[in-house]
Order: sequence, then C-alpha cells, then structure tokens
Amino acid sequence: LLAVMAYDRCVAICNPLHYTVVMNHRVCVHLAMGSWLVGFLMSLLKVFFISQLSFCGPGVINHFYCDISPLLNLSCTKRLVAEMVDFVLALLILLIPLSVIVISYVCIISTILLIPKAQNRKKAFSTCVSHLAVVIIFFSATLFMYARPRSIHSFDLNKLVSIIYTIVTPVLNPFIYCLRNQEIKDILWKVMAAVPRVSASG
Repeated sequence: LLAVMAYDRCVAICNPLHYTVVMNHRVCVHLAMGSWLVGFLMSLLKVFFISQLSFCGPGVINHFYCDISPLLNLSCTKRLVAEMVDFVLALLILLIPLSVIVISYVCIISTILLIPKAQNRKKAFSTCVSHLAVVIIFFSATLFMYARPRSIHSFDLNKLVSIIYTIVTPVLNPFIYCLRNQEIKDILWKVMAAVPRVSASG
C-alpha cells in the first residue's frame, strides 16, 4: 500500500491534469486489492512450507507474537528450504515496493525541481513529507528484521525492532498524516500554549 500511495503522489505531482483519469476509482480499488492479495498469497506460501516441518521440544516462542523467524527455530527437522523461502519472499515483499517508491520519488523530485517558484516547490513537496516519513520508519525496521541471513539474527534485538513496525509505526501514522492539516496544527499549538498556564496556576 505504501508503494501504491507513492505512485498516487507521483501521478498527482508529475501528471496533475491526467490524475483523475489515471487514478480513477476502479484503478484505486484494483491497486488496493492487488496489494492485499499479494500479501495474502505470500503469507500462504510461507505457512505451507512451515507446515511441512516437524516441531518438538518446548512450545514457547521467543517473541512477543507468533512470527515466522522464531517459529522456524522451534523446528527439530531440517528447515533450510523453509528459511530460504522465507528469506526470498521477504526480499521480494520489501524490495519490489521499495523500488516502486524510489522510482516514484525520483520522478517527483525531478518534477518539483522544474517548478520555477520556491513556494510552489515547497507546497508540492509538503504533500509527500508525511508518506516519506512513514516509508522511512517502516522500511528501515522491516529491512533490518527480514532482509538478512538467519545466522546474524539477535532475537532480543529482533523483538525490539518488531515493536517499531507493528506498534510504533501504526500509532504514529495518524499523527504524521494529521500534522498536514492546518486545523490540527492550530489545535496542537493551542493545547501546547495552554499547558504552561495550567501548570503555573496549579
């Protein structure tokens, strides 16, 4: 979905006159459903390979939730194929959307640089700042988690990083996107200005 949003911003900035034609309702629905379907099929493939493994010993996962990496470590059979499938799919899931995002932002930046007025350039780029912030937080955490060999995994570090993309990023999303709204900014400034007065009167 982050890649779809980047493509949406790219079309809006690079081809604003054709935006409603290119990003019509049908295209938006297909892009969203395609994202969810690919994610579901990738997960189904991982589950299939994990289901071929045998598990023995303690049934306790060294993680906050039932993630694939710690689950694979509970297997008492050879898990090389399942690990390779997990690693390759993780790379595909991360690198393909990331490539779309990078290409979209290259087009966006090159278009913004052609805008003559600095104020208009700032206004155009401000529409992308929220999305870019979420992309950086999400992909830095997920690339660290999944796009590396199992041999250099540290489960304590993995658990810490997993909090970033499962809890911190979704919690920050409303704040990051709402800060683009001038009314939200005005309310925040009023609240922040009222805090010293309340503490002084108390």
